Amino acid sequence: MDFDGGKRVFNRLGPNQQTDNRNQKVCYHWRAGNCTRFPCPFLHRELSAPANGTASSKRPYGFAADDQRSTAARRGGGSNFNTWGRGGGRGGNAINNNNNIINRGVVARKDKICNFWTQGSCSFGERCRFLHSWCTGGFAMLTQLEGHQKVVSGIALPVGSDKLYTGSRDQTVRVWDCQSGQCAGVINLSGEVGCMLSEGPWMFVGLPNLVKAWNVQTSAELSLNGPVGQVYSLVVGNDLLFAGTQDGNILAWKYNAATNCFEPAASLQGHTSAVVTLVVGANRLYSGSMDKSIRVWNLENLQCLQTLTDHNDVVMSVLCWDQFLLSCSLDKTIKVWAATDSGNLEVTYTHSEEHGLLTLCGMHDLESKPVLLCSCNDNTVRAYDLPSFSERGKIYAKQEIRSIHVGPNIFFTGDGTGEVRVWQWLADQSATTTTPA
Repeated sequence: MDFDGGKRVFNRLGPNQQTDNRNQKVCYHWRAGNCTRFPCPFLHRELSAPANGTASSKRPYGFAADDQRSTAARRGGGSNFNTWGRGGGRGGNAINNNNNIINRGVVARKDKICNFWTQGSCSFGERCRFLHSWCTGGFAMLTQLEGHQKVVSGIALPVGSDKLYTGSRDQTVRVWDCQSGQCAGVINLSGEVGCMLSEGPWMFVGLPNLVKAWNVQTSAELSLNGPVGQVYSLVVGNDLLFAGTQDGNILAWKYNAATNCFEPAASLQGHTSAVVTLVVGANRLYSGSMDKSIRVWNLENLQCLQTLTDHNDVVMSVLCWDQFLLSCSLDKTIKVWAATDSGNLEVTYTHSEEHGLLTLCGMHDLESKPVLLCSCNDNTVRAYDLPSFSERGKIYAKQEIRSIHVGPNIFFTGDGTGEVRVWQWLADQSATTTTPA
C-alpha cells in the first residue's frame, strides 16, 4: 500500500539492457565479489551501456513489498550490477556510536547488549564493555508497546488510520492508538496469527485453516475458508488476494462487490512445503517456501514461469526493489536476482551474514535513500544502504524479530517476547536511544 494514497506500484524486473558487446563476458565470480583467478580471462567490469540511452533510471523505483514510491526517492539513482555490495557489505561501513566514546577515550564495546543494563542494574555505567543501547546508527526508539504474550507475527497500519494493528501467536490482535500509544482493544481469535495485511478498507489475518477479513470502515467481518493448516503469508495483486499456506498451496480470492464477499478464484500448486512469504511486482507473484525454492508466477494466467533453487535452506522473505528481486534465507544469505535477456531470473549478487535471516523490509531514510532492513536469528535487525550493502546501523531485541512494518517516516518491529517497538530515523546520526527495557 502507498502511504500517499493507496495506489499500488508494480516494479519492473525487465531484461538486462546492457548488450553492446556480446563477444565479451563479465566474470560472474567478480560480480559476486569472490573471483580468485589472476589473471582472469573474463571482464572485471560491466559492459558499457548501449548508445541509445536505455538506462535503468527509466525503470520505476521503489519497494514493491510496501508499495512505496515518491519523486524524491528517484534522487537516490538507479542501480546496476557493478554497484551491488561495493560498500563492503556487513561491517563495511563504520557506524558512529556516541556510546563508544568514554572519558575522551575509545572503549571497544562488544557487539552485545548488556544484560544488567536491560534490567537497570549495570554498575559499570559508561565503562561497561557491552552496549547500553537498543540500537546503533541513525535510529531512535520512540516507544514500546507491551501486551502480547507470544511472538508478534504480523503488523499492519491502514492508510489514513490512527490505529495500529498487531497480531501474535497468543491468538490475539491488538489495536493501538497511534496518538497515545495505548492499547485501544484486544480481539481474541480461534488460533495463532500467522500474518497480517492491510489493503484499502480491509484488514486480513492469516489463521489456521482460514483467513479472517475485517472492513475497518464498516466493521463487516468475513471468513475466507479453504486453507489447509496455518496461513503464513498474504499479498494482493491484480485484484486478487493470495494466501500462502502450510500445505504448500497458494490460494486466491477475488472480491465481489455485489455480494460483498471474497470468492475463491484459484489454487496455485507447485511448492512441496509451506509457503511462508509472498510479494507482487512487475505483473508477477513471487513465493518463497520451506522447500528452499522461490517460484515465479504470471499474475494474468497464474501459471508458474520459473523455479529458483539457489538457496539451500528455507526461503524466509522476498522483496522487490527497482528491477531486482531480493530474497533471504536461513542459509545465512541475501540473494539479489536480476532478469537476463531471456527474461529468467539469475543471482547477480549474494550477501552473506553470520546468522540465518528471517525477514526483509525496504524503506527510505530521511534523505529518500533506499535502505534494506534485515532481521537475523541472533535477535538483531541490520540496516544496509542499497545497492552498496554498506551497513547503516543495527537494532537489538530480547528475542528474534519476526515482523517489520514501515509507516510514514517510522517503522515497527515485533519480537519473540511479544513486544512491539516504534522507531524513527534521526537527522543527527550520532544520537541513539539508551532507555533500558
